[in-house]
Amino acid sequence: MNNIYIALGSNLENKEENILTAYKKLEEHGIKIKNKSSLLRTKPYGVTDQPDFVNSVIEVETTLNPLELLEELLTIELEMGRKRLRHWGERNIDLDLLLYKDEVLDTEKLVLPHPDMTNRDFVMLPLAEIAPEEVHPLLKISFKELAKKFQ
Repeated sequence: MNNIYIALGSNLENKEENILTAYKKLEEHGIKIKNKSSLLRTKPYGVTDQPDFVNSVIEVETTLNPLELLEELLTIELEMGRKRLRHWGERNIDLDLLLYKDEVLDTEKLVLPHPDMTNRDFVMLPLAEIAPEEVHPLLKISFKELAKKFQ
């Protein structure tokens, strides 16, 4: 795999507009969007007493390494006014680095591939939409196959 994937989510204010703004900010920060999924409405995951989400997954190109990219994503969240009130809680924007090529990392700041991605419909369905034949670097199963449990 030679691709980098980021999940986006929003469940506060104008959710769709938040996702579109995040796309623009990523480009402004030098992170080129190569492909993007449709916007998907989903129920909250983990903490369910909050509004529904709008989600998307994008494929990007960047010269940043994984930790630099993570820092850039956190910077964009702050620029957009993200406040972390509770774990898995409400947010106007969430940017999660899912996969960085076929790299496997396990650090205090970043775990790749994202450890919970295959349990999340709002990640696997959009990922299967834009990269159905790509293969999870650890599981060696295509995204299309991994998404079947959510269809």
